[in-house]
Amino acid sequence: MITTKLSSKKKMRNTLFITFLILICLIGRLGYIQLVQGRELSELAYQQQTLDRSINPKRGTIYDTNGTALAVSSTVETVTVNPGNIAKENKEKVAKKLSELFELDYDTVLKKVSKRSSIETIIKKVDKEKTDELRVWMKENNISEGINIDEDTKRYYPYNTVASQIIGFCGSDNQGLDGIEAKYEDELKGTKGSIQRHTDATGGEIGEEGEKYVPAIDGNDLVLTIDLTIQSIAEKYLEEACIDNECTDGGNVIVMNPQNGDILAMATYPSYNLNEPYEPYTDELKQTWDSLSSEEKTTNLQAVWRNKAIADTYEPGSVFKLITASAAIEEGLVTDIDKEGQFSCTGGIEVAGVRIKCWRYYRPHGSESLRQGLMNSCNPVFIGLGQQLGVTKYYEYLEKFRLLQKTGIDLPGEAGSIFLAKEKAGPVELATISFGQRFEITPIQLATAVSSIANGGTSVSPRVVKQIINSQTKEVTDIPVKTNGTVISKETSEKVLSMMESVVSEGTGKNAKVAGYRIGGKTGTSEDGVNTNKYVTSFCGVAPIDNPQAVVLVTLYNPTGEGGHQGGGVAAPVGGQIFSEILPYLEVNQGNTDEVEVAEQVTTPDVIGKTVTEAEKIMKESGLELVVQNAEEEMDKDNSIIKAQTPQAGITINKGNKVYVEKE
Repeated sequence: MITTKLSSKKKMRNTLFITFLILICLIGRLGYIQLVQGRELSELAYQQQTLDRSINPKRGTIYDTNGTALAVSSTVETVTVNPGNIAKENKEKVAKKLSELFELDYDTVLKKVSKRSSIETIIKKVDKEKTDELRVWMKENNISEGINIDEDTKRYYPYNTVASQIIGFCGSDNQGLDGIEAKYEDELKGTKGSIQRHTDATGGEIGEEGEKYVPAIDGNDLVLTIDLTIQSIAEKYLEEACIDNECTDGGNVIVMNPQNGDILAMATYPSYNLNEPYEPYTDELKQTWDSLSSEEKTTNLQAVWRNKAIADTYEPGSVFKLITASAAIEEGLVTDIDKEGQFSCTGGIEVAGVRIKCWRYYRPHGSESLRQGLMNSCNPVFIGLGQQLGVTKYYEYLEKFRLLQKTGIDLPGEAGSIFLAKEKAGPVELATISFGQRFEITPIQLATAVSSIANGGTSVSPRVVKQIINSQTKEVTDIPVKTNGTVISKETSEKVLSMMESVVSEGTGKNAKVAGYRIGGKTGTSEDGVNTNKYVTSFCGVAPIDNPQAVVLVTLYNPTGEGGHQGGGVAAPVGGQIFSEILPYLEVNQGNTDEVEVAEQVTTPDVIGKTVTEAEKIMKESGLELVVQNAEEEMDKDNSIIKAQTPQAGITINKGNKVYVEKE
């Protein structure tokens, strides 16, 4: 009996101990959840009970230098559903309406409407006309909840292909993917807003607090240095040149203000439609697009997105003789650029046992001054100057002209130059560098270097964005002009500019002449790689010589047309065409009117809002030719209305020039 009592007490003690131990564990666990995991679990509960619909901000507008919008965000809307808030008997009706209205698959929409989830996206970036129709239907069918219509934005580029490689484009989520859109993503994107409300697991509302609205903050606006008119002019003549000269690898044009580094235009051919960046961009590609693999499509698209002016390197050829001439004059190797007989061309020059020919080796230039050497683009003259400078001094000038580093232009994807290391550069390598071969630079590096010559000797960094406008305060932040010290003296600059003027007036660049204007320049021709049988032809011009306002660099890749591949015959005329329109537009005073016959000039009339028929008549009366860029084969000229023109109204241009327009 006593044994039984003791056994019962022992069992009771054990039970109490175990119960106490379990209680201690539970208290410990509760303490751990409360003190250690409390914040994390509270956040998870909030996320589970809170339906958060994001509101995309309006992406900042990109303007040209004159305030013309190049990239804008138009208002669209996004449609979502809360399946738990849609009555069971209405699910099929809602799915049917949504699929019909937005041309979606009914079964897919029904599946979303019937899901056990808090929110499902039906369609993004819908025009307001469609969502207004949905609002009317919801009201007529007494459906007040479960379907959400939220404001969104969609990127739109009014000028389609203009400046495509500069501006870049955005993805479906409004994130910048290339060009300015990518480089200035943090300025342009803005801050997302939201619409919040408490829900249960099925998406039904908890409580009566209603929705909490947190407004989005729009992105900041950008003002570019790009001038839409100059950009359009550059693109027009570049396209004509690439087509006429059958440039298999395209081309590019840079127009730069040498005084402050502003890029007034940067054109690349071929270009693409910013509103359809993933579509084929040439007639040939359109015919074969569907048969291409995804890898082939990607390769083609990335090639046209690429801004060759900053991302591709090439041998500059004889344009680089401007750098050698500048260094030689600055170092006192040449004091009188017109001294007869200072140089002699015998058809070639021997360097370290290697004979390097002049391009006109079959008929040597003979006795020359430095001016004549540049006019004739005579290789031996500049090889000799390079030898006198020596490797160390020559590389010092490469550094001064910032040719051994990137320019720092505010665009993504800039490449650097490719020079042999100074320690490895021997006599032959120095000789070839002196006349622009066996090394590679980018077009933007060359345009920037020539700008240093044009502006009196100061190195200035190129820029594409000049102002940022705060979307909230409208405060304007100016991007400062960046200078990098003195490269050459003003006296050296003036001498080189004088020789450049002679190149255009009498030398290899005479095809760049423009009646009434003092223009200087230098032509260039180089091989595109070793033994490729391809060439790069170029022309770099400066105007007006007495006060340079524009440096124009034309680069054409592998011209295979009947005109050949020499810079003077292929690229120089393009430079002249561009100067003929941008100099009057920039209101540059004419200079050499006594030397050449001045072409008759007219002011471009305003034809926006006119029919094509009316516009043709107006242009004809003004002595100009109208070209409709987006004309169909059977265009109704009497009813087609002009919506844009280039050059714009009020610009003085040469009589007989073309005015390009777009119809609605």
